[in-house]
Amino acid sequence: MLRRIAVVVGASVVLAITAAPVHAGDDKGDGDVFGGGGDGGEYTDGGAEGQVLDAGSGGMVIDESANGPGAGGGPRGSGGALDPVGDWSPPPCWYAPKYTPEQLKKEREHTWSLDSTGHQFDSMERAKYVTGGIEPGTYKDFNMAKSGKGFWWDGYVPDGGEGVPGAMDCDEGPFWVDRGDPPPAQYENAVTPQILAELAYDRIRVPDTEISLKPDAENAQKVNLPTWAWLDDATFEPVSVTARVPVLGLWARTTATPVSLTIDPGTDEAELHPSSGTCPINDDGSIGTPYSPGSAEETPPCGLTYLRATPDGETYPFRATITWSIEWEGSGDTGGDLPDGSFGATTELEVDEIQSIVR
Repeated sequence: MLRRIAVVVGASVVLAITAAPVHAGDDKGDGDVFGGGGDGGEYTDGGAEGQVLDAGSGGMVIDESANGPGAGGGPRGSGGALDPVGDWSPPPCWYAPKYTPEQLKKEREHTWSLDSTGHQFDSMERAKYVTGGIEPGTYKDFNMAKSGKGFWWDGYVPDGGEGVPGAMDCDEGPFWVDRGDPPPAQYENAVTPQILAELAYDRIRVPDTEISLKPDAENAQKVNLPTWAWLDDATFEPVSVTARVPVLGLWARTTATPVSLTIDPGTDEAELHPSSGTCPINDDGSIGTPYSPGSAEETPPCGLTYLRATPDGETYPFRATITWSIEWEGSGDTGGDLPDGSFGATTELEVDEIQSIVR
């Protein structure tokens, strides 16, 4: 009997990945907004064109129409997030346009009226944004004279990312940037197409992939008898996420493409097929070759052979991981590669000695 193992992140079974096709569309379209305005967004909901910064443009807009299952608030059980390979992680925060002069003035005057931040702090803020005039790093009347000619930029943190190391590092705003000008160089993580690509990486979701084993996982594997591993029902296709800041005309599309399945037997007492333990994805999107009757002692193109049985009551932690290559393209003819991502999980396999009958 053959049994399919669904490798789901965080569970003890092996995994499944079927992807939605990549749409080659542009940076337009609907999406979720990352980050809001000051005071929970209450004072940045302009919704109009011209001098008013639209709430949908104030942060980063995410298009997940070509993402995998579980994206965009859908069911999470059918897919999962990629783990970047190596010591890399997406930016924990970033700077982007957040307020028009009118909005920042309304937000700050509201905060000051609450008398919750203290007289000294409020006086420093008034000196910076209201009465500073021509002093470096200060402004006159929230730059009201420049309404429509630029935006106040401030820091954003991804939803749910407040506890990530570095999440509070983008705390040097708000600062003013004229339309068409780059942000001052001292503001690290000021939004660029590459920053958007890295943030989109964090939203990539890949679907589960059903991996077949022979012998199946419910029954014990056999010492010196090959275990076949394959995927014959799933066709792998890329998935992608597009991030954009419309008010700046910036966008980036990050695409994940599956490239291989890697097997880890959970013990050194095993032989891998191929010897690297990495099975490439075939041209038709499958991996390996399905087991057929009469192939029990043949060497599979993808699989392993256990060389030692597990002690009574113990198992080997067999792990199967899909590797995805990551690339991005963005506004201004930008683009490049990002670190590979992986998605996999572990299931426990029992291995028995082959029993023989002596006559």
